[in-house]
Amino acid sequence: MAYFSLSLMNFTAQRVPYQHTGYFTRIITDYLNGNEFLKNYYEHPVSFSGIEDAIFQREKFPTDRRLLVKSLETQYAELHIHNAVKNNLESLLDKNTFTVTTAHQPAIFTGNLYFIYKILHTIKITETLSTRYPKRKFVPIFFMGSEDADLDELGSIYLDNEKLTWDTKQIGAVGRMRIEGLETIIQRIEGEFAGDPFGPELIKLLKDCYLKSENIQQATLKLLNHLFGSYGLIVLIPDNRLLKSVMGAIFKDDLTTHLPFEITQKNIHQLSTQYPIQANPREINLFYLKDDIRERVEMKDGKYYVNNTHIHFSAEEMEKELAEFPDRFSPNVILRGLYQESILPNIVFVGGGGEMGYWLELKPLFKHYHVPYPVLILRDSFLLIKKNWKTKMDKAGISATDIFRPEEKLMEDFILRHSDRQLNLAPQIADLGAFYNVLKNISGAVDKTLEQHVDKLESQALQKLEELEKKILRAEKKNHEDVRRKIHEIREALFPMENLQERIDNFIPWYAEYGKAFLELIYNHCLALEQEFVILEETA
Repeated sequence: MAYFSLSLMNFTAQRVPYQHTGYFTRIITDYLNGNEFLKNYYEHPVSFSGIEDAIFQREKFPTDRRLLVKSLETQYAELHIHNAVKNNLESLLDKNTFTVTTAHQPAIFTGNLYFIYKILHTIKITETLSTRYPKRKFVPIFFMGSEDADLDELGSIYLDNEKLTWDTKQIGAVGRMRIEGLETIIQRIEGEFAGDPFGPELIKLLKDCYLKSENIQQATLKLLNHLFGSYGLIVLIPDNRLLKSVMGAIFKDDLTTHLPFEITQKNIHQLSTQYPIQANPREINLFYLKDDIRERVEMKDGKYYVNNTHIHFSAEEMEKELAEFPDRFSPNVILRGLYQESILPNIVFVGGGGEMGYWLELKPLFKHYHVPYPVLILRDSFLLIKKNWKTKMDKAGISATDIFRPEEKLMEDFILRHSDRQLNLAPQIADLGAFYNVLKNISGAVDKTLEQHVDKLESQALQKLEELEKKILRAEKKNHEDVRRKIHEIREALFPMENLQERIDNFIPWYAEYGKAFLELIYNHCLALEQEFVILEETA
C-alpha cells in the first residue's frame, strides 16, 4: 500500500485487478490478461519491450515534424504557454522525440472525471519513459476530438447527481460551437462552489476559458493549457487544413475504392466471433464538415451526397473538393486513429475501454497503409473515497475492495458476520441427505424402481429447505434495515447512478475544495505500464 501526503490531502492507495471490479467488459479484461486469441489484433504488448519495438517501428516512418510543429505553433500563437509546453513543442522537431497520446472530445467543463485521469496517466507514462530512456524525449499529447457532433453526450455535466445541460440549438461539430448559453451553467457552479477554498479560482478559470473564447475547442484548449501546461501537455486540435492534407491519399481511397471498409470488415468479423463489436465501418468513413454541418458522405448512382443537406458532388467535383479543402473532411472512428498516428511521432495510445475495443479492430488498416500501430494502454481508473464515507464504510464493516460488490451481497456478508442466530441450514441439509440415503436403501431392497421416487422426494425437500434458508436470511435482513440504508447510501455516493464514479462525476467539486492539489494527488498515484484499478481513501 502506497502513502502520499500533500497539503490538504492525505490518501492511501490500494490496487485491485480490473476484472474484480465487475465494471469492465470481457474484451478489456482478456486484453489485460494476455488472451491468446486477442494477440492477433494488436501489435505490441504493454511492456518496456513493447515500447522499444514501437519506437523502432516509428523511427522508420517519415513523420512530417515541421508540418506538425508549424500547425501547433499557429494553434498556440495567442496563448501564454508554460516553458514546459514551449520546450516540448521545440523538441517535436527532433527525430529522437516521440509522443504518448490520449484523445477525447471537448466535453464542456471536461465532462466526467476520467477525462482528467486519462490526461494525467498519459503524462505519467511520458515521465516514466523519459527516466528509463534518457537519450530520447517523450511528449504527452491530448488529441482533441473537436469534430464530434454528439452534443447530447458532450453538452452536459453531473454535479451531485444533478444533470446540468447546455441549452443551445447549435448543430454540427461541437468544437466549432459558440459558447453562448454556457454562462448560465457557470452561474450555477458559482452559486454552489464560490464559498469553497478554491471556488473563486475555479470560477475565474471557467469564465476566462469559456466566456472569453470564440468556440468550445478554443475554450477547452485554454482550460487544459492552464491545468496541465506545467506538466508539458500539448493539446492538438486536428480540425486543421494543413494536418488533414497528410491524409489526402487515404481519404481518396475511402471515397473512391472504399478500401478502409474492405480491409477492416474481415478483421472485425473474425473478432466478432468472440466479442461484441465496438464500431462498424461504412463504405465511406468520412463526414463532410463545413460551417455548422457535419454529416455523413454517401455514394449513390455515381454521385456523392451529404446526408441531411442538399449538397452533392460528381466524382470529379469530389476529387477537386478533397484536394482544395481537406479540412472539410472529417474521419469517423474507423479513420480517426489512422489520422492521429499519421501526423504524430506516436508510440503509445492511452484510451478507455470503448476506445481500446475499436482500436483492436483496426490493425490491418495500419498494416495496409504502413502506419506504425502504437502500444495500447488502458487509461488509469480511480475510486475516490473521502473521509466521511470511509468512516461509514468502517462502521458497516465494508473494505475498499468489498465496495465493488452488489448491495445485496454486502448486506448478506454483514448479516452473516454479525447475526447471533443460525441463518445457514447446511447441517440440516446434510442430515436430509443422510435421511434419504437410508430411505433409498430400504425401498431399493424391496424394489429398485422406488429409488427414483425417493430421489424425487429428496429433491423436493431440498428445494423447500433452500427456500426456507432464503426466507430466514431475508427476515434477518429486515431486522437490520438501518444497516441496509447505510450500505445503500455508501454505494449510491461512490457509484452514482449505479456506475463508476469516474464515469459520472466531474472534477469541479474536487478542484473547488483542493485546487491543483487534486491534480497532483491523482498524478502521484497514476500508474505507468501497470494495469490495475486504483482506490484512494482519505485518512485525515
